[in-house]
Amino acid sequence: MASTEGLVPITRSFLASYYDKYPFDPLSDDVSRLTSQLRSLANDLLIDHPPTEGEKILIDETDRQPPHKIDENMWKNREYMEETVFLLERSNWPEGLKQQSTPDDVECAAVLDRVKDKVHNIFKLLESFQAKNSDHVFNTVMTYLPQDFRGTILRQQRERSERNRQAEVDALVNAGGSIRDRYALLWSQQMDRRNQLAQLGSATGVYKTLVKYLVGVPQVLLDFIRQINDDDGPMEEQRHRYGPPLYSLTKMIITILLFLSLLWERLGTSKLKKEQISVLEQAVDVYTVEFERFIRFLREVFANSPFFISAEVAGALEGKNDEYKEISVPAGKSHEVLLTVDSVNSYIAWDFSLVQGKISLDIGFSLEFISPSGEKILMLPYRRYDSDQGNFCTLKAGSYKLIWDNTYSTFFKKVLKYKVDCIPPVAEPEPVQSD
Repeated sequence: MASTEGLVPITRSFLASYYDKYPFDPLSDDVSRLTSQLRSLANDLLIDHPPTEGEKILIDETDRQPPHKIDENMWKNREYMEETVFLLERSNWPEGLKQQSTPDDVECAAVLDRVKDKVHNIFKLLESFQAKNSDHVFNTVMTYLPQDFRGTILRQQRERSERNRQAEVDALVNAGGSIRDRYALLWSQQMDRRNQLAQLGSATGVYKTLVKYLVGVPQVLLDFIRQINDDDGPMEEQRHRYGPPLYSLTKMIITILLFLSLLWERLGTSKLKKEQISVLEQAVDVYTVEFERFIRFLREVFANSPFFISAEVAGALEGKNDEYKEISVPAGKSHEVLLTVDSVNSYIAWDFSLVQGKISLDIGFSLEFISPSGEKILMLPYRRYDSDQGNFCTLKAGSYKLIWDNTYSTFFKKVLKYKVDCIPPVAEPEPVQSD
């Protein structure tokens, strides 16, 4: 666990001085030029063929200002990229284009294949960036949490939450949900993650019970994750510095999607023009190059960012943790700890090691459940360890006994350092039921 002594939460003014070292070179003028040109071509397509209700929704979204939040813009770009790739799949081309009855059609088809590949590649880059950034933030937070079973419990809670979220997405897809529906759910889940961080910071909601047991969580970390996304908090400086170029790229990709959607619906009554394909190809070329440049720039900024102060900056690790107990287990004897569990799905957690001398030593360890009638049921098989850290999710309420066994040793006592705890279940928040 990294030391946070003497530290304070990062402020917006601190981030401003940090971002001064990382200016982003302006986007190419081609971004605004081609966005305007594509929008003009889209308007031309509407002259003789008014928009459908579905197209009106996309037009309204194109005309609105992009979202203010950096991460919401990232999700929007990803959504529009995937929608664009979907339209550019050959199976989704207009019938006339699929037939490729003229040399011009063949040439256009080759261009569309190249365009699709470029959008798909930048989509995968963004997907990877988001996943790695999420892991980086979580792992950095974990740097400041106790490096024992309590941190393990928090990791397990996160993994369980992510499995539940993925199951939600899978259920939506299996029910026939659209790409748009899926991304609406993904963004809702992202906001849930943010709310959980805020709850952890203020020790409310889902994490109230958990934080109670995470003794040793630095207050500076709790303060920071509570304040990080405030409207005028540290992240607002990031939005101020790097939001405008991202907003332009968001506007560009949704304009590409709008143009392609309108074009595909109208190719049955009009012929594909070389100018349309040429502008589309130029726009995708510029968008993918500029978006990749922006993502790689942000990756560098985040990698060196002081949002969460690194362990190196924070200094030496914490000293001896006085929560550990130390006991000598004589040769031929054992040591037992009895825990009372009040709720099913509680966690019994442990962290222990032997103080080693010149000879490498081990000790037996097992876990038993003791029924009200006194019957003993082995819950964790007997094994010998020199150290171990783990946890067990209880299936029943009642008494559990942790046993460190040195009865097999004839000559050597074992000096055991350990800590154990029973952590009540931390329930997921109940979903809000809509009427």
